Amino acid sequence: MSGVNEIRSTFLDYFAKNGHQVVESSPLVPRNDPTLMFTNAGMVQFKNVFTGIEKRPYSRAATSQKCVRAGGKHNDLDNVGYTARHHTFFEMLGNFSFGDYFKENAIEFAWNLITREFELPVDKLLVTVYSEDDEAFGLWKRIAGLPESKIIRIPTSDNFWQMGDTGPCGPCSEIFYDHGAHIPGGPPGSPDADGDRFIEIWNLVFMQFEQLPGGERVSLPRPSIDTGMGLERISAVLQGTHDNYEIDLMRALTGAVEELTDVPATGPQKASHRVIADHLRAATFLVSDGVLPSNEGRGYVLRRIMRRAMRHAQLLGARDPLMHRLVPVLVREMGRAYPEIVRAEALVAETLRLEETRFRKTLERGLSILEGESEGLGSGAKFSGETAFKLYDTFGFPLDLTEDALRARGISVDVPAFSAAMERQRAEARASWAGSGEAATDTVWFGVRDDVGASEFLGYETQTAEGAVTALIADGRRVNEIGAGTRGLVVLNQTPFYGESGGQVGDTGRFAGEGGFTARVLGTQKKLGEIFVHEVEVESGTLTVGAALALVVDGERRQAIRANHSATHLLHEALRRVLGDHVAQKGSLVAADRLRFDFSHPRPLEETELRAVEDIANRMVLRNEPVVTRLMAVDDAITSGARALFGEKYGEEVRVVSMGTDPGNGAPYSVELCGGTHVARTGDIGLVSVLGESAVAAGVRRIEAMTADVARHHLNEQTRALRAAAGLLKASVPEVEARVGQLVEERRKLERELGDARRKLAMGGGTAGEEPLRMVGSVKLLARQVTGIDLKDLKSLVDEGKKRLGSGIVAIVGVTEEGRAGIVVGVTEDLTATYDAVALVRRGAEALGGKGGGGRPDMAQAGGPDGERAAEALAAIESALAG
Repeated sequence: MSGVNEIRSTFLDYFAKNGHQVVESSPLVPRNDPTLMFTNAGMVQFKNVFTGIEKRPYSRAATSQKCVRAGGKHNDLDNVGYTARHHTFFEMLGNFSFGDYFKENAIEFAWNLITREFELPVDKLLVTVYSEDDEAFGLWKRIAGLPESKIIRIPTSDNFWQMGDTGPCGPCSEIFYDHGAHIPGGPPGSPDADGDRFIEIWNLVFMQFEQLPGGERVSLPRPSIDTGMGLERISAVLQGTHDNYEIDLMRALTGAVEELTDVPATGPQKASHRVIADHLRAATFLVSDGVLPSNEGRGYVLRRIMRRAMRHAQLLGARDPLMHRLVPVLVREMGRAYPEIVRAEALVAETLRLEETRFRKTLERGLSILEGESEGLGSGAKFSGETAFKLYDTFGFPLDLTEDALRARGISVDVPAFSAAMERQRAEARASWAGSGEAATDTVWFGVRDDVGASEFLGYETQTAEGAVTALIADGRRVNEIGAGTRGLVVLNQTPFYGESGGQVGDTGRFAGEGGFTARVLGTQKKLGEIFVHEVEVESGTLTVGAALALVVDGERRQAIRANHSATHLLHEALRRVLGDHVAQKGSLVAADRLRFDFSHPRPLEETELRAVEDIANRMVLRNEPVVTRLMAVDDAITSGARALFGEKYGEEVRVVSMGTDPGNGAPYSVELCGGTHVARTGDIGLVSVLGESAVAAGVRRIEAMTADVARHHLNEQTRALRAAAGLLKASVPEVEARVGQLVEERRKLERELGDARRKLAMGGGTAGEEPLRMVGSVKLLARQVTGIDLKDLKSLVDEGKKRLGSGIVAIVGVTEEGRAGIVVGVTEDLTATYDAVALVRRGAEALGGKGGGGRPDMAQAGGPDGERAAEALAAIESALAG
């Protein structure tokens, strides 16, 4: 057993056979701990189970938890690539007992796994215990048979674990592996403990106390177990190396980098290969869990990780973006264990490609300016903070990159001056804000943003989470608390509640917290584009700044909103296909009970058009295809055909939502720029029922529709209306279809007769002063302009003209009421070797302001926007015949 995937499976299978529930890894964005930037340990998802807040249907669990340590107090970023064991992303294997077994079983499980399943030699192992934990000392001696010299007592906090200043805590015991005397380092507790010889492979936490405020510590009624073993570390041991980057998984990644750059992975640039391999994993898993690069919070940490790897790619000489080309290799290595990266592969690759493309431009501009501005500085000098801010503000060059670039020359940055310039810009932005009424009250949000930063939106991935209160607003000003029976505005560090924007209404739901606090969330807004503001009504308790809250979105309402929002995308595309490419969104409302969609169109929709739009949308619903989201540069997205939403302000990067597949060409059916929430599959919409359409303004129409259960209730009402119609027809409901069919058939007959009459009238003679039939050289030409004829009927008119001529060419231009023109040219069979209808129709289309045209040598058609130039189009065709 040597492969990482096999080691992971062996661990989980072992504990499953010993009565443990194998639990999937939780996301890297913690849903139950607002104090953490990223999930950094296996116990994070079980925090509320350990504290008794949450109950699970099992008392034993085992996981392989994906973890990231690259922000906050757990930040290994700067060491990654230069040591044997530092990572930003890593996997933590763990087994847990929630009041079931305790020290004896935990030690026995661990010892049997590593010595029997993993077959590690006993003489290579030693353990540590907390100095006061005589029980653990005795158990190791009895169960493992270790001599006392290999059970080391550690008196420091290294062997005593605490969840926080208060809460569960307890001693821990660590298992170490001895890589051998040829590697420098001493055993734990010795002066040389920081060396690489003795490596901790497993930490067993014995959670047996509760730390109370004031320093008192009491025994827990149900002691528990929390263990953690780094998969990379144990893999290195089992594969005979002390270096995590030499395991099969990491070698596959560095090997791929080596292949793409032609730079050896074991040479002087070894660190660059390792940085890229590690950061690729972190970036891929973070994007898969909903984090996208940005300039705030988690997104900023992700951007730092990505850009650090991308800078090392340039150091390896990569001329083109490299990171996105490595994603398939990672998915092949880890996709079976973590299917979420398989599903997100396209999003990850596009995000990396976009970020690296933009970063290369940033790096090139920034380094050029940096070189010029620092040319005269020597070692020990300080680089201007004002200039560093200019690099950041104007060119998007992060401060940490400026510091990194100068560090090699011994130059530091005047960070206080940089911060002062940043604050000056914020003050100017606040001072320039002007308005009255609601706009004036919005000035409070500038201070909130400066003090607490942007809110992290978690709602794409979850509808429940925990968040910490960062600001409270009541009566237009900031306060420290909001009491029961009052309303106020709440800002959180992270939230699953969607803030109203892009036509989609904000979420509602509930908050809960300690001390019996509960509140209703009446709505959610977005301020300054990045602060999520929750309007709440406190039901019980008091809400204070800093409080940790359980956040629950009204899931049923959110699902209805999702269905309606996705339906607007399907309807938008359906309208374009039915009415034409001139259709563009002019506004929308996406609520829980209905949707409203405004679009450009010069006339009312016919009932058949409305039904066609509804049918197309519902066909996409019934296909039940995935709804896919990608991150793209806004210009690239629009160039690729994605449609922008009316009134939405976009940054440089945008979410592109694709849904459905065009059965004709296999391309996505609908592609739009959209920051809203959507269903996972089109089938989740259930049903789209269009109520009707109306005028909003000159050239703007509106359709309203319903989906899912609301639509079903609407159809029940329609059934009742059908019964009423049956009464009017003096027929039974089953007879209505036949009776209406008779009426429709009569209408169709009249329409056919009217169409025939129109065609006969149209072909009956020329306009005043014009002879429609003439000789051009030796060829007969029948050229005519007609109105009041559907453009689709022009071909039949041309066929009729060809029969009348016997031999010759027919050219007919039809002009619609809207002034658009269609042109059809027909060539009789005996002349197709000499004259090409396609070439002739294209000459006519140019005169009409159109492009192209197509068909066969004997029949071709085209169109153009300028029907007033119909005579010029016919003249152009005559001129072409005349040579």
